[in-house]
Amino acid sequence: MKIIAGLVLTMLLGAALAAQDLPTNPIQKGTWELGLFGGGGIGLGKSDNTQFFYVGGRAGRVLTSDHLSGIFRGNFEWAVDVMPVYVVFPPESAVYGGSIKPAIWQWNFTSWKRVVPYFAAEGGVVFSRENIPPGDTSQINFTPGAAFGAHVFVKPKRALLFEIEFGHLSSASLGPHNPGYNGTFTATVGYCWFKGRN
Repeated sequence: MKIIAGLVLTMLLGAALAAQDLPTNPIQKGTWELGLFGGGGIGLGKSDNTQFFYVGGRAGRVLTSDHLSGIFRGNFEWAVDVMPVYVVFPPESAVYGGSIKPAIWQWNFTSWKRVVPYFAAEGGVVFSRENIPPGDTSQINFTPGAAFGAHVFVKPKRALLFEIEFGHLSSASLGPHNPGYNGTFTATVGYCWFKGRN
């Protein structure tokens, strides 16, 4: 819970520091997002004694102009995360691997200029050196989830990234048994660069 409280406090402080508007919102159609991030989290429910840690990079492209109005105004971005470090800590010992999320479908809420919240539906795969969860399971697991986050701009095309995700990790019965982790909660912090028309 201390990690969650720390992340929420950091997001609030970042938003307070970012009260001054930028000349324009840099997340527009045609913009590329490049970023580095790290994070971790826990299993939920029956798997609350399992922890996760990861480090990686992100590339995304804003595909649409802004749509809708008011606080819902925004655009659609497709992003991909590559995590060469993805560690699962079941109670017994650490299991090392890597992960890729080729499907991050993200709606950026662009009504604000300095703080740009977003919601994303995500899907990825974890490849591990040993079976996860431990036992007669699988070294390949799928990771669908839903993420809520925000880009807090510290310079015109540079932003801090804060994200929380509620997800699921299971092998979809690739192995003999598929207990999976029915619920996971992770928090991510990163730094992003935006390249595009402005």
